[in-house]
Amino acid sequence: MSVDAQTTILLWALILPIIGALGVVAFGRWPNLRDSWTVVIGISTFSCVARLVGPVMDGARPGLLLPDWMPGLGLGFEVEPLGLLFGLVASGLWILTSLYGFGYMRGHNEIHQTRFFTCFAVAIAAALGIAFAGDLVTLFLFYEILTFSTFPLVTHAGTEAAVRAGRVYLGILVSTSVLFLLLAILWTSTLSETLHFTPGGILDGKISGASAGLLLLLFAYGVGKAALMPFHRWLPAAMVAPTPVSALLHAVAVVKAGVFTVLKIAIYVFGIDFLAADGLSDILMVIAAITILAASIRALSLDNLKARLAYSTISQLSYIVLGAALATSAAAMGAGLHILMHALGKITLFFVAGAVYVVAHKTEVSQLDGIGRRMPFTFGAFCIASLSIIVLPPLGGAWSKWFLVTGAFDAGEPWMAIVFMLSSLLSIGYLMPIVVRAFFRSGPEGEEGGIKEAPLLMLLPICATALGCFAIFFYADGVYRLLAPVMGLGG
Repeated sequence: MSVDAQTTILLWALILPIIGALGVVAFGRWPNLRDSWTVVIGISTFSCVARLVGPVMDGARPGLLLPDWMPGLGLGFEVEPLGLLFGLVASGLWILTSLYGFGYMRGHNEIHQTRFFTCFAVAIAAALGIAFAGDLVTLFLFYEILTFSTFPLVTHAGTEAAVRAGRVYLGILVSTSVLFLLLAILWTSTLSETLHFTPGGILDGKISGASAGLLLLLFAYGVGKAALMPFHRWLPAAMVAPTPVSALLHAVAVVKAGVFTVLKIAIYVFGIDFLAADGLSDILMVIAAITILAASIRALSLDNLKARLAYSTISQLSYIVLGAALATSAAAMGAGLHILMHALGKITLFFVAGAVYVVAHKTEVSQLDGIGRRMPFTFGAFCIASLSIIVLPPLGGAWSKWFLVTGAFDAGEPWMAIVFMLSSLLSIGYLMPIVVRAFFRSGPEGEEGGIKEAPLLMLLPICATALGCFAIFFYADGVYRLLAPVMGLGG
């Protein structure tokens, strides 16, 4: 494929979601046409991103540089392996989340569906802008667009609780990005002649010691979407939103944009070798480890299903941050793999939570006794995704955890390997009791007997993402080969 063709495909991947959003608005009066348009645009976007896999694996780096809007500051895009993986996750899961969203929004008779799917498309455009950002300025711009485009989704219900959650969501994400991330970018601009993402990093030899550690923390906490404690409250607060939004937040775009950004900065701004020197990332390691364990422990005590899954997400996100902080090739590979592994597992769990709400109007774990017998496919999928999060082979989560634990030992940090193992035990504690309740306890009198599954538009994505948890175990080698060149590993 020629360089010009690669650039054209990249351009289409970036603009198709915007065209999709405009079409959703135009077709808003015709729900079937509007929703069909969304699926067509989703498939087209994913196809464009997927067509870049071959060239990138062959060493190409498709790029697009728009005219400067200030001296030295233009919008630059470049497709490298890590960004391509995130782009595939965001665009691919957009299709399944859209199908699920149609079933959920109609099954629950939600209002303002056109506004909902319009904002969803803009959020995907922002996520792809983040994925393919070629420099820190471009990444920051699309990071902010993602925050503001998802705010109407969080407040979709219009209730007092939704508005309050939206204030927390916007307040934390905007304040951290402006106070910390923007400051970190400006500081970096005084140290380096370029803000372009560069293999090996741009800061080695230009900052050291406590100053380098402080800059790393500014980046880590500036990316509030990574949900490091104590800047994590926005994530459980946002659970008042419809379940398709929860899927968007936890698997498709928002939190994945956060941890992707942290990992990309670690690899392309600091560089793995620089991070490994002089204990630069030790403090970030400790913060990530505390977040992993504290969030898992908190999940154990929560009865609300979506809230329990939200704290699980907070814990799992810090796997990726800890992988970046360990600063070894194996740990970085584990962090990259976990972006995909966790996306498939967690989106399945949230899909199931929404299906239960639509079919049975249940929101609490304590209400789920016997429901697996009535919804066997739905809760079979929940069981599969849970085992992937727990890291039981042959499910995809086992690979990312393997590389993360290996990377911890490579870094001479056996305590961090123990953190990963403890987290797996804790995830058994907050996920498997749900499966036990669903299949092995008797339901309330009058609810026994008869299968009442989720609507087909919801059930198909649930089954597809659950099967994906199996598929990525057997096809993880392709992801490994894609990421290996930027992780310092052999292909």
